[in-house]
Amino acid sequence: MTIKTIILASDHAGHCLKNIIGDEMFAKGYKVVDLGTNNSEPVDYPDYGHLAAEEFLKRNANFGFIFCGTGIGISMAANKHNGIRAALCYDVNSAKLARSHNDANILALGERVIEIEIAKKCVDVFINTPFDGGRHSNRVNKIDLINKERFN
Repeated sequence: MTIKTIILASDHAGHCLKNIIGDEMFAKGYKVVDLGTNNSEPVDYPDYGHLAAEEFLKRNANFGFIFCGTGIGISMAANKHNGIRAALCYDVNSAKLARSHNDANILALGERVIEIEIAKKCVDVFINTPFDGGRHSNRVNKIDLINKERFN
């Protein structure tokens, strides 16, 4: 079995949830690359969103999980990178659809707006839901195409 690589990153407002999810992923046998932050000292979420996206692409990781207070800001930063499709989810259904319809490769969660058990379920569904392909492939390709045009 190939060990799957998970990238984790958060700002100060998401570090507790990041640590919980990281421990769960490690216990399930994933290689966890924790990019920080690891305390409540204020840091800027864009720095960690960009770092997570860059490391995800560089390491050819299987999935990424990013966290801030709401998940909004860090997902915006990550989505600036070509090849990243970060989805901000607040429930299990949105996490499932992000994977099956949008082929999302990074899940963003907000520590201040989601319960821990729901976050754990979102992560589980996210990593276990395959991309449906089919009619969704053309749509996902259009997302990637605009980024390729913009960055080339």
